[in-house]
Amino acid sequence: MTSGRAERAAEQVAELVAEVPPGSRLGTKEELRTLCGVSVGTFNEALRLLQARGLVTVKPGPGGGLFSAEQSPMVRLGNSVLALDAGANDVAEAVRIRDALDPLLIEDALWHASPADIAGLRGHITAMAGAVAAADPVAFVHANWRLHAAIAAISPNALLGSLYTHLLDLIESHTLTVLPAGEQPLGEYVAHRHALHRDLVDALDRRDREEALRLIREHNTSLQGAGETAARS
Repeated sequence: MTSGRAERAAEQVAELVAEVPPGSRLGTKEELRTLCGVSVGTFNEALRLLQARGLVTVKPGPGGGLFSAEQSPMVRLGNSVLALDAGANDVAEAVRIRDALDPLLIEDALWHASPADIAGLRGHITAMAGAVAAADPVAFVHANWRLHAAIAAISPNALLGSLYTHLLDLIESHTLTVLPAGEQPLGEYVAHRHALHRDLVDALDRRDREEALRLIREHNTSLQGAGETAARS
């Protein structure tokens, strides 16, 4: 659990990051720790938060210290964005193709999901709920992808399942962190997405085809804007 002091220290450093160009030196760890007025352990916790959010990098040696991170490629995801290590176009295309395959996999799950399969899906929903409670959007997105991989595994179509899993792996391998976008708080957006996936699993359990397909259409409705890559998880 992240301490309040670590979160506040991370916010202080994030404010510095917002004021300088990418790649700028912010200072040494000790200088920034003193500025934040926290202990070494608390600052190390704050530093882990900043690195997980893709805001800073640490360089050792003379002239080293904390630097504002170079801007990462971004793919918009509803009211959040994925910060990527590379290949934004590849990831955006993978998400678009994945979205097109989702209804096929839902149809297969409606026909072929066993009680054990449904129980396994509910386990992933529980993991997503835990990430919502912990306010950890990165853990939520990874649990979300594990849920979709489990749905794909239900399909008797090995080629379809393999292609879908490959797309998920490609997206996940390039994702550094999840950041807020738009006016809706990221926590609210993640909670909404958890509820949507929970309802989807409930519809699969009831063999409610109309509701399951409605939910997967809502799930895959992108927010496409001019000059902007949009996708949903």
